[in-house]
Amino acid sequence: MNKYYCKSIITAMMLFFALYSSAQTDTIKVIKAGRFVDVQQGKVLLNQLILIDHDTIKAVGSNIVIPVGAKVIDLSNATVLPGLIDCHTHLTAQPGENYYDDLFRKTPIDYAIVAHIYAKRTLDAGFTGCRDVGSAAFMDVALKNAINNGDIPGPRIQPATLFIGSTGSHGDLDGFSPYLEFTGPKQMSGVANGVDEVRAQVRYNIKYGAEVIKFGASAGVLTEEESVGAPQYTQAEMDAIVDEAHLWGKKACAHAHGTIAIKMAVKAGVASIEHGSFLDDEAISLMKAHGTYLVADIYNDEYIMSDYAKHGTPAKIINKEKLVGQAQRLSFQRAVKAGVKIAFGTDAGVYPHGWNGRQFKYMVKFGLTPMQAIQSATLNAADLLGWTNKAGAIAPGKYADLIAVTNDPLADVTALEHVQFVMKGGVVYKDEIGGK
Repeated sequence: MNKYYCKSIITAMMLFFALYSSAQTDTIKVIKAGRFVDVQQGKVLLNQLILIDHDTIKAVGSNIVIPVGAKVIDLSNATVLPGLIDCHTHLTAQPGENYYDDLFRKTPIDYAIVAHIYAKRTLDAGFTGCRDVGSAAFMDVALKNAINNGDIPGPRIQPATLFIGSTGSHGDLDGFSPYLEFTGPKQMSGVANGVDEVRAQVRYNIKYGAEVIKFGASAGVLTEEESVGAPQYTQAEMDAIVDEAHLWGKKACAHAHGTIAIKMAVKAGVASIEHGSFLDDEAISLMKAHGTYLVADIYNDEYIMSDYAKHGTPAKIINKEKLVGQAQRLSFQRAVKAGVKIAFGTDAGVYPHGWNGRQFKYMVKFGLTPMQAIQSATLNAADLLGWTNKAGAIAPGKYADLIAVTNDPLADVTALEHVQFVMKGGVVYKDEIGGK
């Protein structure tokens, strides 16, 4: 073997080990967590190590051997938690300066062109996942795909696509001139009536990317129909929507404020009640018996009451919020006390994106412990979305989605209003702690 051949082999081996070491540095990470919130056990552990390979957690413990060449992220002066999940967002919109401009002078392109900004704000707030429960023109699917392809930063998204509602309902342009008709393909309006039509609408949504089905069981607050909670579908229609979703392997969730509509939706088999403003004892018992989650947006009343009138929102809508706000919080309190399953959901988009963490304070004020509030946005949220195998906790086999704050959120849950470190899929998107 001549000396030139030997030198070539040595050079190749050195290059291989250099590349291997570089790859290790890029893909193998170890996080030193001073305080570690174990949501599965419901307690805080001290001085834990989290071993990450690419986008996946490989091991968690206090005696892990740090691999040679691994990138060490020092969060030993911080509290480390799983990435948070918001189960009720509208990532493709948020309130503008003028109520009627938002409704009538903007197209889906206007919303789509800024949706990536809202996605980034959500991720920066510590929410590495969300269920987006209503978006026009399949914008939520496009946003999800762009994030998954690495084109833009944002949370993992479970899209519902079009909100399904009856004619004249919360999902329709109720209260406006009949000449203001939706001019695109009929099914892209989301408006459907009768058992056959609602089944067809579910299929249409799923065909174009819906991973969960959202429908309006009751009237709502931020539209101009007279009622805030009356049923807007029959029992047969609700049953058909949920049954069709299940045929395609999807869950369904129901926008439901009113007591009767809540009970109808629970009997139909929805996975979650969104809002749940007017719960009575029977509704609470039904939810417990069916294992139905309550996703109650109990922060945004603050923003609606303080800001919406400034932007020309009709008095009718403001008055409905006055009726709903406190009642919803008391219903939440009663549901928590009774042991109804709670998943975190804020209706982000009703208020500015990135403020999601402000809801934790209200969940604690109205009955949850700080740990339970955190679990609602991790373990419970992942369970509701069907993501338990990959999200909702910091554990081997799950995505390396985690956040950190320097203050203790178990002592003061408002620490989660300003998340300082965000990792999603092993990639650090935000670091104000200097964990390097």
